[in-house]
Amino acid sequence: MSVRVQREPFDLGAELAALTEGNHAIGGLASFVGLVRDFSEDTQLSAMTLEHYPGMTEKMLERIEAEANQRWQLDASLIVHRYGRMEPGEGIVLVACASAHRQAALEACQFLIDWLKTKAPFWKVEEDDAGAGRWVDARESDDAAAARWGRADPDAAE
Repeated sequence: MSVRVQREPFDLGAELAALTEGNHAIGGLASFVGLVRDFSEDTQLSAMTLEHYPGMTEKMLERIEAEANQRWQLDASLIVHRYGRMEPGEGIVLVACASAHRQAALEACQFLIDWLKTKAPFWKVEEDDAGAGRWVDARESDDAAAARWGRADPDAAE
């Protein structure tokens, strides 16, 4: 299990190679990379800034990752989430899950990204071409995606 919150970009190939290195019991590796888009609703975007609360953010990501590892038999898992100002095309988040079987890897990966979208304490500001910033509100569709996995709060068992 591994969680990192960082300002600098990540190298997808290097991250996935390190995650599976030396473990030949892994039969499936699923990953998701979220990218900054150049549009939001009807607005052309030039950048997005993610803010977080250090310490609290990592703790919540670790809880979400632990939940995935309880639900599925994973050999390895990884969450890398960036913060700071990012331009269109840059990677925001990497989620990867490795397991002996593809179904566990795929389901756990989808679970992690669904829960990250709703439970991870990040705040987003979208910047348009004129330099104006707009805070991004939570979306009902993200809540619905997370709800399909059952228990809606990773702290519910505590």
